[in-house]
Amino acid sequence: MAASIARRAFFPTYQCLNGLARCRQSLSHTRYISFSRSLQASQWFTKDHEWVTIDGQKGTVGISDYAQEKLGEIVYVELPEVGASLDPEETAGCLESVKAASDVINPVRGTVSEVNEVLKDNPSLVNSKPMDDGWLYKMDLPADVSTDDLMDANAYKEYCKTSD
Repeated sequence: MAASIARRAFFPTYQCLNGLARCRQSLSHTRYISFSRSLQASQWFTKDHEWVTIDGQKGTVGISDYAQEKLGEIVYVELPEVGASLDPEETAGCLESVKAASDVINPVRGTVSEVNEVLKDNPSLVNSKPMDDGWLYKMDLPADVSTDDLMDANAYKEYCKTSD
């Protein structure tokens, strides 16, 4: 009995077996949920090893775990100014490590809305949590934001294999 109740709950057209008239009535009250890629948060990567998580018209930018490993211990973070308009492939800041300095290359067009102030006193967060608390800055994105030149997580993983 429980299985048939669950089946009716998840599949409203189950009642269609009882006759065409009931089926039409059931279908007219059925709602379908569709998720568009633009409505879901999605993460994209650049060939320069930055990532951007896009959630609607908001973007969060950081560097990948792969990049922080290659840089080594990060000792200084230079971030863009709030309000700065940035284009893709524009230098947005700099990360300095005990090994080298590396520019942060902006992945998408937008306006900087927030910077991770915690990194000024604790730049090592970029090493310990590059995909979480070690984010660099957030952006307000235009409605037509383009991810055409970026890679999804699987493509980026393959790209990193060829970078070594």
